[in-house]
Amino acid sequence: MTKVDLYNINGEKEGDITLPKEIFDVKINSDLIYQVVKTEMSNRRQGSAHSKDRGDVSGGGKKPWRQKGTGRARHGSNRSPIWVGGGVTFGPRKERNYKKKINKKARRKALLMVLSGKKDSKMVFPVSDFKINTIKTKIVDTFIKKVSLQGSTLILLPEMDKKAILSTRNIENIDTIQAKDINPLILLSYKNIVIPKESLKIIKDTFVK
Repeated sequence: MTKVDLYNINGEKEGDITLPKEIFDVKINSDLIYQVVKTEMSNRRQGSAHSKDRGDVSGGGKKPWRQKGTGRARHGSNRSPIWVGGGVTFGPRKERNYKKKINKKARRKALLMVLSGKKDSKMVFPVSDFKINTIKTKIVDTFIKKVSLQGSTLILLPEMDKKAILSTRNIENIDTIQAKDINPLILLSYKNIVIPKESLKIIKDTFVK
């Protein structure tokens, strides 16, 4: 069990909170995290880059010049990759599939490892509640300054909260996401993680099996 400071939406300490060991005391396996993150990145690739090979470019059909007697190198088509305007050799093709698979248990385990690593690095900031009654950037900005959050920060909301999302939208390096939608790649993209108490229960129910 690990105890850390608990804050409120005003950035004031309300005491401490014991973080669930099932989420924040998981032994870290860097190789597993790497595999899961690599899979996430591969699955995000659109694979839209496409070059034309010699069968796709226009032209060709006729032999540029006769085989012998000209003193020049022999060529059979101006669609050859060595000609200007010819096809591309070994270029990217949109038919390539970058999708990779990794089992759910490994993905969940890697996510908990990342959260444990964030906790060990003192980059996890629990809050009693992150409810914002009115859309106001100043509320979130004050919270960030009082808690002394340095660098990019991700707020794990327990549910879709339009007021909280709009209140953080204009603040640089601050983003929100629903706790049920997190993955290792997203968590590693930010330095600090702000977690309301409700989100802790959602993470436990969703990812601890």
